[in-house]
Amino acid sequence: MLVDDFRSDTVTRPDQGMRAAMAGAEVGDAVYDDCPTTKRLEAMTAERLGKEAALFFPTGTQANLAALMAHCGRGDEYLVGQMAHTYRLEGGGAAVLGSIQPQPLPNEPDGTIALDAIANAIKPNDFHFAMTRLLALENTFNGLVLPDAYLEAATGLARSRGLATHLDGARLMNAAAASNRDAAWIAGQFDTVSMCLSKGLGAPIGSILVGPKDFIEKARRIRKMLGGGMRQTGVIAAAAIYALEHNVARLSEDHRRAADLAAVLACFPDLGAGPARTNMVFMTPKGLDTATLAAFLRERGIGVSGRYGTLRWVTHLDVDDASVERVAEACEAFFDKQKLSTELRSNA
Repeated sequence: MLVDDFRSDTVTRPDQGMRAAMAGAEVGDAVYDDCPTTKRLEAMTAERLGKEAALFFPTGTQANLAALMAHCGRGDEYLVGQMAHTYRLEGGGAAVLGSIQPQPLPNEPDGTIALDAIANAIKPNDFHFAMTRLLALENTFNGLVLPDAYLEAATGLARSRGLATHLDGARLMNAAAASNRDAAWIAGQFDTVSMCLSKGLGAPIGSILVGPKDFIEKARRIRKMLGGGMRQTGVIAAAAIYALEHNVARLSEDHRRAADLAAVLACFPDLGAGPARTNMVFMTPKGLDTATLAAFLRERGIGVSGRYGTLRWVTHLDVDDASVERVAEACEAFFDKQKLSTELRSNA
């Protein structure tokens, strides 16, 4: 059993206050658009992010896909980062289900896409090419906050070339907390924004898409087509409302704890840990097998995720300072074991 689960901020569990809100939620059939709690969630999120309307989705993947399909028709193209979640980690849905061609572009080390790369990727109005319709960015990007000036410049460039803009804002509130920006300012740079409610905000399920009213009505039809129309969603919408009302201000605590964790990991240079990125710490161990290290940590009740030789730690409301202390103890034990093993081999 994992005592300290750093695999993702999606592993959080509803606390007693959230469970009480869920138990007392007023419900209705959301497919008929008559669930009062869901309508309240959508209205408050739209207002908070400065948009006309909002729509509740079961997952962020589906919210992003519906947005891409609402912006682009069959055979159209969207510009996206090579390492972006919508391109790399959402099952190729835009291409498979939306018949939308992704044009992946290199992500810079800070998570941005170079403005020249964006400009040069926009296709001319020539029937040999797919029509470029949309620029999609992500904030935070692997925990990195995209700079304010870049958001303005990139979306301004897109608009000047007739493109719509979409933000995968799964961790939008983390970006706002880290940059001391109102989330509505960040959202205001884009035509549409998706935001996850089950990551750092701690709701058990759900994402929300915001944008112009006519766009959201188009996305509602697409959501139904994708199987995302749900019935008595008031129970989970109540959890999302609770998350927005109680768990936004505390995100800076996750960021502080990630910085503490990064400092702990830096005490062991072979771990190759980098600095904290909002609520994430990435590390690429040097000369160590990541699977062996992850298994060692798991035996001690510590969960961490990773792929391709890199491990990711994510702080959230279900880990505390004691969790970070236990990581330090586990790392020390791991390297003591490694040292002992090396000495035994040398003496053999």
